[in-house]
Amino acid sequence: MKQINKLTQFSLLCVSLMFSAAGLSMQKVSAPADIIANAPNEHWRKLNPENTLYLELERGTVIIELNPLLAPLHVENIKKLAREGFYKNLNIYRFVEGFVAQGGDVTETKKPKVGKLAIKAEFYKTTHTELAITLVDDKDGYAKRTGFLNGFSVAQNIHGTQTWQTHCPGTFSMARGDSANSGGTEFYVALGAIRYLDHNITSFGRVISGMEYILKLDRNPKDDSEASLKAYNMIKDIKVAADHLKDTPLVIDIMKTDSDSFKELIKARRNRPEPWFLATPNYTDICSVSVPVRKG
Repeated sequence: MKQINKLTQFSLLCVSLMFSAAGLSMQKVSAPADIIANAPNEHWRKLNPENTLYLELERGTVIIELNPLLAPLHVENIKKLAREGFYKNLNIYRFVEGFVAQGGDVTETKKPKVGKLAIKAEFYKTTHTELAITLVDDKDGYAKRTGFLNGFSVAQNIHGTQTWQTHCPGTFSMARGDSANSGGTEFYVALGAIRYLDHNITSFGRVISGMEYILKLDRNPKDDSEASLKAYNMIKDIKVAADHLKDTPLVIDIMKTDSDSFKELIKARRNRPEPWFLATPNYTDICSVSVPVRKG
């Protein structure tokens, strides 16, 4: 008799849990556009001009936020290169559809005055304790878990003691040769989700604004003449925003990725609440969640 009572109690508990789970799954989730529009001011932050680059192209200016927490050496080096004018009149010389737009000195002859041609790789940051992130997925194919940290899409090992940026569209990284420590001046912007490059390249920023100018770049030079090669996707300059606030004030806000609004946005990306969607997979991958940006 006691055994029957225990079974009955267990069955009732299972039913109760089932209805609780169903209730949770049926909780209303706002549409992403509504979440962004209704996010309070304290859920937004200003760009740090000292860690923001202006990539000036013929078609327009691309704004890039740098990631000093995960790759401080690369952030410091590219700011030195920018401030000495290293990139002025160089080129985005490699455009591979759906892969990368790569820029720098295609001739490999220009020598930096202050910055370095090659620096030690920073494929991931190691910490003694778990580095807290806003979790997106703990079943990722390329890492034990993925999420967001300070506005950047990241991945981690199972203990959260190794953290690196993921190769999502707009990720800003340092190209290299076969040697891990051979990168220093040649950068690229990821044009697609190219996660297989994670842990193989130092990623140290992301495009905040102006991705459309990257996508409008010429795919190839007009011809092989010296004049065409020199003009091909010319970089007018790369500047550190902090040095040009009077001429070009930063008026961009980024949603804080540890805010309640952003966590709600992740839920909305998992199960799209808009009426158009008939199937909701209860899943989203790291590259399907964009960090909202607004004019401040």
